[in-house]
Amino acid sequence: MDLLNKIEEAAAYVQSRSSHRPVIGVILGSGLGGFTEQMEVDQEIEYATIPHFPVSTVEGHSGKMLIGSIGGKSIITLSGRFHYYEGYSTQEVVFPIRVLQKMGVKNLLITNAAGGTNTDFKVGNLMVIKDHISFAIVNPLIGKNFDELGTRFPDMSEPYSKKLISKAHEIAEQLGFDLKEGVYFGVTGPSFETRAEYKLIQHLGADAVGMSTVQEVIAAVHAGMQIFAISVITDIGIREEENIILHKDVLDAANASAPKLTALLTSMIQSFEYAS
Repeated sequence: MDLLNKIEEAAAYVQSRSSHRPVIGVILGSGLGGFTEQMEVDQEIEYATIPHFPVSTVEGHSGKMLIGSIGGKSIITLSGRFHYYEGYSTQEVVFPIRVLQKMGVKNLLITNAAGGTNTDFKVGNLMVIKDHISFAIVNPLIGKNFDELGTRFPDMSEPYSKKLISKAHEIAEQLGFDLKEGVYFGVTGPSFETRAEYKLIQHLGADAVGMSTVQEVIAAVHAGMQIFAISVITDIGIREEENIILHKDVLDAANASAPKLTALLTSMIQSFEYAS
């Protein structure tokens, strides 16, 4: 079965479970699943039941799709994502993006946990991603291009919507907290970076580094979606003292910042001018 048929089957199954037809999608990263508590959930679908869908294997990713609404706006949320380091192909990593595309999602809000390489950042900061560096990951568009999904050579000059970035800063100011802004450096993982790698990434112009998001964004740009992405800074990789980074610490920091992030995303979704 070719990719297009797999996408069609998965999308048809999900749409058969709910009357909602969202144009807004949300992808939740490590430790950030609490956002779903704000949803009026119509359907909760385990990834394992969706045809051809991968299954989350990482702690902090619950592995389910929720369809419902926030503030009257229909949304579809992926609570848990897939990573190249889990052994999935790039096509499998971005398969959920393709399913959302087939279902009519036009706007994608993405969250992740990331390590800070900007020495002005602190653990717990929220960093709006204004751009990314993808050279250290495998591009998910390598291979046969399906024109039904997007052009062979998509433009990446503005992968993250300036309009949505501006809206996020406006909402954060109204909510009374500060948003950082920076460049995200994508890596494959699963090992955390060495001290030399953190310094190199900083010198290359990145403010944070993480093991997700970039492949999803490339596929979403290919699909013609409007994208907003934000990182919770869960550790600072560049510092003089001896430090060890553990996944548990990443989850703890993400959980601590989740209320602010949830408030921001909820307000952003409510600000959309349509409810489809």
